[in-house]
Amino acid sequence: MAYVDVFVAAVPTANKAAYQEKCVEIQRVFKKYGATEVLDAWGADVPEGEVTSFLKAVACKPDETVAVGWVVWPSKEAREEGSAKVWQDPVFSDPDMDMPFDGKRMIFGGFSVFSQI
Repeated sequence: MAYVDVFVAAVPTANKAAYQEKCVEIQRVFKKYGATEVLDAWGADVPEGEVTSFLKAVACKPDETVAVGWVVWPSKEAREEGSAKVWQDPVFSDPDMDMPFDGKRMIFGGFSVFSQI
């Protein structure tokens, strides 16, 4: 069964174009190393929750927008192998790589798919 890496980040709204450009560059890297699908999305209807929410999870500021993304792999094994290559790719190994958001507030995790239609 498939395996999915999921990401949530607070991105300065003014950096939307730069963020989208960086996402396209990164999507190509994940696909190069075996991901079957890579999707990034810009928050359009992200309500503030009473207890928790996407906004609270990433400490989103008023001048930021929540963005989400996921990478689908054929299996956890494919993810382990492909992900190791992703982080060695020149796109990620550049010490001067400039991300258009605060990566310290990004949340992410890997998930085993149990249902898919």
